[in-house]
Amino acid sequence: MSTTRSKLALVTGASRGIGCAIAKRLSDDGFIVIIHYSGNKTSAEETVRSIKARGGHAITIQADVANEYDVARLFSEAKYLIGKIDVVVHSAGIMPLAKIAPAGLADFDKVINTNLRGAFIVLANAAENVTDGGRIIALTTSVIAKSFPTYGPYIASKAGVEGLIPVLANELRGRNITVNAVAPGPTGTALFYQGKSAEQVNTIAKLSPLERIGTPEEIANVVSMLVSEEGGWINSQVIRVNGGFA
Repeated sequence: MSTTRSKLALVTGASRGIGCAIAKRLSDDGFIVIIHYSGNKTSAEETVRSIKARGGHAITIQADVANEYDVARLFSEAKYLIGKIDVVVHSAGIMPLAKIAPAGLADFDKVINTNLRGAFIVLANAAENVTDGGRIIALTTSVIAKSFPTYGPYIASKAGVEGLIPVLANELRGRNITVNAVAPGPTGTALFYQGKSAEQVNTIAKLSPLERIGTPEEIANVVSMLVSEEGGWINSQVIRVNGGFA
């Protein structure tokens, strides 16, 4: 890739939604961006086109985050571009809803496999490949603080991810790598709006004192700060970006 940019960021789940907004913002900040996707190649390529139209540099790499061999290849291909990885943002995840009941076990296994096992694999590879002085960020969720019916598997998966953050921060002691989580509240993505009536969206918006739904760009702004020099003293934290939702 012909570019004068010298920093590389790998963003998982970057084909759409919050991950896409993060990828675009990091490109604006001067990073070459790896657009990871699992199955939506069309959206991933559209993200790349959008970044290139803004004067940035990005490429797509497909991988299943729950497959350790896929993730190892993802990091190997990403690192090959300029010989290093400066930032990893793990945004990929799924959110099937299921009650805590025998019938919900299949969905529980699915979300734990992708969201928690996948996060462990991505964080493990980030720990081995991110350059000293780099940044590692995982996306979790502010809904952890709520007790909404059918959110049990999802909350369990993301609570597990939050538990990994301080442990990894300590394991990387001496390398000047920060490890943090960003926990969005309700955010206006296609996934969020899918299947919800205007009344339901309005009810959720009212849960925040600011009485609105957040935007993907507002989540991306916080990630941008964390990967910048100004974020260098923030480590082992879960930052809830939710307008007071929880």
